Amino acid sequence: MRVNLQYGRDGLAVDIPSERVAILAPRRLPGLADEAAGFRAAVTDPIGSPPLKSLVGAGDRVAVVIPDLTRPLPSRRLLPWLFEELAHVPEENFTIINGTGSHRVNTPEELSAMVGPEIFERFRIINHNSHDPATMLPAGRTADGRDVYFNRHYVEADKRIVLGFIEPHFMAGFSGGYKGIFPAVADIASIMHYHRAEVIGDARSTWGRLEGNPTQSQIRANASLLKVDFCINVTLNDKREITSYFCGHPVAAHETGCEFARQTAMIGVREPFPIVVTTNSGYPLDQNLYQTVKGMSAAAQIVENGGLIIAASRCNDGFPSHGNYRKLLFDHISPQAILDTILAPGFSMYDQWEAQLHAMVCLKARVGLYSEIPAEEVRRAHLEPVDDIAARIAEELDRIGRDAPIAVLPEGPMTIPYLSGETTEQTE
Repeated sequence: MRVNLQYGRDGLAVDIPSERVAILAPRRLPGLADEAAGFRAAVTDPIGSPPLKSLVGAGDRVAVVIPDLTRPLPSRRLLPWLFEELAHVPEENFTIINGTGSHRVNTPEELSAMVGPEIFERFRIINHNSHDPATMLPAGRTADGRDVYFNRHYVEADKRIVLGFIEPHFMAGFSGGYKGIFPAVADIASIMHYHRAEVIGDARSTWGRLEGNPTQSQIRANASLLKVDFCINVTLNDKREITSYFCGHPVAAHETGCEFARQTAMIGVREPFPIVVTTNSGYPLDQNLYQTVKGMSAAAQIVENGGLIIAASRCNDGFPSHGNYRKLLFDHISPQAILDTILAPGFSMYDQWEAQLHAMVCLKARVGLYSEIPAEEVRRAHLEPVDDIAARIAEELDRIGRDAPIAVLPEGPMTIPYLSGETTEQTE
C-alpha cells in the first residue's frame, strides 16, 4: 500500500509491503472559505471576553506573543488582520515577541519569513531569550514560593495578546492557550522547574488530557501571573489552512478549541500494533530530533511492548546542536541509563525533559529513524538508522509474520491514537 508521509516541505511516498495497514490521521476538515472574515468575526464576538478592539486603547503599549519557527502557526496571515483590527493603535506601540521558550532564537531571515517582510519592516519584533536575565522582569510568585520572570517587553506592556495553534501535545494535553505565554516568554529556571522529572514522568502529563494534568496546571498557574488580555487560537488542517478560530479568554477559548481538536484528532484502536510508522508532521515541526520525540511518543501510545516504531522526520537541523539533549543521549550507554541519571535526586540539566521522554519511548519499543542525521549519530541516540522504510518494514514482517498489522500516522503528532478496545473506521 502506498502512503504519503508528511516529511520536510515536500512529503515522502512509501510503498508499505502489506495490505493490513491502518491509516490514522485527523478527520479531514476544509479550510475556511474566507480566513480574514473568519478572523474578524472571531475577535468581534469572542469566547468569554469583550471584543478585542474594545480592550485596547489608542495609548496602550501592546505585547503580541507569537510561537517560534518550530510551530506552524500562520503568523504572516494573522498579524496583518490583527493590526487592521487595532488600527487605532500606533504601530510603534506594538512589540511582537517571538516566544521561543527554551528553544534557540530565530534569525532575522527566519523572523521575516514567519511574520512576512512587510510586518517585519514595519513593526518591532524581538526574540525571547530565556537564558538572558538582563531581558527579564519579575512576573510574580507561584503558590509554592518560586519567583517567575517573563520577558521585559511582555511585563511592561499595558495589554497582552497571545497567538497560538491548538494541536495535540505529548505533555500538556494540547498546545495553545496559556502555553503561548508559559513557557514561551519565561526564564530558564522556571522552565527547568516546569519540566522537572517527576512532572514529565507523571502518567497524567500526556496527550489529549487537560483535567488533572500537572504540566497543563503549571502552564495555567504561571502564565496567569500577569493578565493575558486576549487569546487568538486556531486549528489547522494538513494543508496548513485555518479550520476554525477560538478567540477570547485564554482558558474559555482554549478549552473550546481543545474540545474541537479532540473530536478531530483522537482516534481509538482496538489493540496495539507490532509496527507503527510515524512522522513529525513535516516542516516546520520535523526540523530536529528534539521535536521528533513528539511523533515518537504519539506512536508509542499504540505500539506493542517491544514492537517497532519507524519515525520519518527530516531533522535537517540535527538534534539540534544547542542545548544538552544530544549530550544526554550520547553520554549514556542505554535509555535506562538516561532515566537513571535524570531521576536521581538533585539532578537538573537543561533539556533533560526531552531526553527523558525519548528514553521512555525507547524502553517501550525499538525505534528506527529515517532522517538526514548521520547513521552513527542516530545509533548513539539509541535509535536505529533507517535508509529504506519499506525494506525495513519487510524485514520486520519476515521476522514476526507477513500478516502482522501496521499502523501509519502520516501526520504524526497531529493525531492522538489511543487504545479504546474498539476498532477505528480508518483501518484499511
